[in-house]
Amino acid sequence: MRIACIFLLVFLTSLNLVAQTYQIKGKVVNRENQIIPYANILLLQASDSTFVKGTSADDNGLFAITEVEPNLYLLQASYVGIGSEPRALDITKDVSLGALIIPLETNDLEEVVVTAKRPTLKRLADRLVFSVENTVVSQGTSWDILRNTPGVIVNQEELQIRGQSATVYLNDRKVQLSGQEVKSLLEGLSGTTIKSVEVIANPPARYEADGGPILNIVTAKNIIPGYKGSANASYTQAVFPKYNFGTSHYYKTDKLNLFANYSISPKKEIKKTDKGINFIDNTNSIFSRWDTKYNQIIRTQAHSANLILDYDFNDQNSINLTSNMTLNPGQESETFLTNEIRDSQRVLDSTFTTQNNTGADNTNLALDLTYVHKLKKPGARLSLNGHYTYYDAEAEQNLSSIYFDDNGSFIRNFGFDTGSQQDIQIYTGQADYSSPIGNASIEAGLKVSSISSESSVDFFNFIGTDDEVNASLSDDYVYDENVYAAYFSLVKNWEKWSMKVGLRGELTKAEGTSLTLNQVNTQDFFEPFPSLYVLYSPSDNHSFAFDYGRNVNRPKYNDLNPFRYFFNENDFEEGNPGLFPSFANNFNLNYTLNSEFFFDIYYRDNGKNIADLVFQNNNSQTLVELKQNVLGSKSYGLDFTVSKNVFPFWFLYAYTSLFHEEETFLAVESNNQEFTNEVDGVYSYLANYLTLSKDGTFTGELTMTYLSKFLFGSYVSGEQLNLTLGLRKSFFNNRATISVAAEDLLERNITTYTSRYLNQDNFYRIRLEQQFIRVGITYNFGNFRLQDNQREIDKKERERLELE
Repeated sequence: MRIACIFLLVFLTSLNLVAQTYQIKGKVVNRENQIIPYANILLLQASDSTFVKGTSADDNGLFAITEVEPNLYLLQASYVGIGSEPRALDITKDVSLGALIIPLETNDLEEVVVTAKRPTLKRLADRLVFSVENTVVSQGTSWDILRNTPGVIVNQEELQIRGQSATVYLNDRKVQLSGQEVKSLLEGLSGTTIKSVEVIANPPARYEADGGPILNIVTAKNIIPGYKGSANASYTQAVFPKYNFGTSHYYKTDKLNLFANYSISPKKEIKKTDKGINFIDNTNSIFSRWDTKYNQIIRTQAHSANLILDYDFNDQNSINLTSNMTLNPGQESETFLTNEIRDSQRVLDSTFTTQNNTGADNTNLALDLTYVHKLKKPGARLSLNGHYTYYDAEAEQNLSSIYFDDNGSFIRNFGFDTGSQQDIQIYTGQADYSSPIGNASIEAGLKVSSISSESSVDFFNFIGTDDEVNASLSDDYVYDENVYAAYFSLVKNWEKWSMKVGLRGELTKAEGTSLTLNQVNTQDFFEPFPSLYVLYSPSDNHSFAFDYGRNVNRPKYNDLNPFRYFFNENDFEEGNPGLFPSFANNFNLNYTLNSEFFFDIYYRDNGKNIADLVFQNNNSQTLVELKQNVLGSKSYGLDFTVSKNVFPFWFLYAYTSLFHEEETFLAVESNNQEFTNEVDGVYSYLANYLTLSKDGTFTGELTMTYLSKFLFGSYVSGEQLNLTLGLRKSFFNNRATISVAAEDLLERNITTYTSRYLNQDNFYRIRLEQQFIRVGITYNFGNFRLQDNQREIDKKERERLELE
């Protein structure tokens, strides 16, 4: 810690190093001195014409570029592909220009047809950038853009990259929500605000080592002071109707940015599940067949509120305060299941029914404060961040079963109640420093995080007896974790080469204690996480890239709790306090042709990855889902992407992945034998984006997704096919938008998960409300062309909350 204190002291003493910056003002007109609103303004280095800053003119053709370092620059304005003559500027003070003249005729301004630009893909050393600003792709929602981003796979509403769950960031701030909540949030965020999506398969050293790939949404920067707001609502017709309402408000002055939004999503959903288990005896013959049907009704009413404040004290110092709160009061789930038990000859032996009712409430509050100081050296900056999360969840369960013989006569009943609670508090502190060094740049930082989790579950009100369920399962579990991290990275660019190297080190100290069982599990280790990115571009049409990264996958807090959650007394989930972090090594080799054709070869060694493993006990006739560290896990594959305009009105995006996945685990119900589960699969995605009107206000989308099979813990999935159609129309100069979307038109987006090996033979199939029609409307008011400062809190520790 002494080194950390010295490092922070050096940072803090540099706060007095203040550099003077200046402002450039002006306006944009045509040859006839008529204003040109919304023209793009570019500030370039005079030496090599590289991009420095950019902005856009307002409704009156006026623009301002602030925080310009003293130097020689070129300034240019452009509109619909036509630019002004570059103007040379020697910035030593504030500059107020006359007008930048773009050689447009009057009729050019009046008759210009608004057509969407072509989306572009650009390979950088450590990421792939999918630029969508002012393109037909941006006419949908943020969710549409992410699921259409090269290399992204959508599986059961989860965004994945090469088989790994992707973490969604918004302007480098992580979206701290579960998979379904992320989808709901992004469906309400207009794609017109998005500049690009960054696909970071191997996150560099500045990101936490915990986690997999990242999808970072970059929005356009706010430009003009003023106010804007929006209200949006949607109606979805599936089995049950669903509603969503949200409102956002944004206010900006020269120093202050303030953003606030609120949304509510009351839902009633149905989930039907079919499960089948064939229990096997010592002669490897089936002696009992169980067929179970679940019918689950889920009611939720999620409230989400965000408050974000940015304040610039001066050109060198600024703060950001971000507060997010999610409330899920009165969640209810009613599950009714029927089970038929037949013998080896499929003759009915007995049946039982189970009623499983649960209720839950949870609160998730996050506060994040960041201070940024720009140092005297141009491009150098220091940032300090503090974070706090409070998470509280309470749940109750009532389960009752009734058993009947083959004639329907009563045999026995069984039931119990449970009450559970979990409180989690997270504290983190972080310091980051970045600075250019010649034609290179460095980044360095320190981080400390402290996590405290207390959980309890109590079983009571038993009816009947059972060998698997008893009051001794009640437990109190306490988990404390401290992680100390430091990182350093260097970026170097040559004429045709770019390289980035980084190293992150993390010291982990953790202790989990089962108070009832008097069991303690500890972790105390230090691990390095190197990363390397190399990019070679022999010409504008060709580029080659290689990257390597090592990361860690830490167990989620709920997975460590040694508790059981019962679907019925023979089918339950069980936590595992003995889980330990797993380490992965990722290798990628890429080739890009004309920024339209992309070839990717990857290999990933996941080590002793944490997986969902399901085992049937043939003696007690139970099915248990466990979190376990596997013995080994790896995957590799070849991805091919085409991204291009077929015609001016038709943009085509096609992505195909050929992959191999395998995991070796200990089959605990098969005499602890080692078993390797593996598949060879194909994923294909085809998207057609159509501009259906001359002014670009009416767009359409037709997409098809196919997935042959993939690994899901000890299961292998069946194939899935999804065909979707969407239409979008803007009115009143983009002030109002109406959209219609239809999902799963062929009703084939349902898959079966099968586990069949050694003495294991079971499957399940879940039918969600995936076939639906959704109608949405958004209305913008105020100066709605402003871009807001919306962001989410970036904390890996919060991701492990595994919000529901």
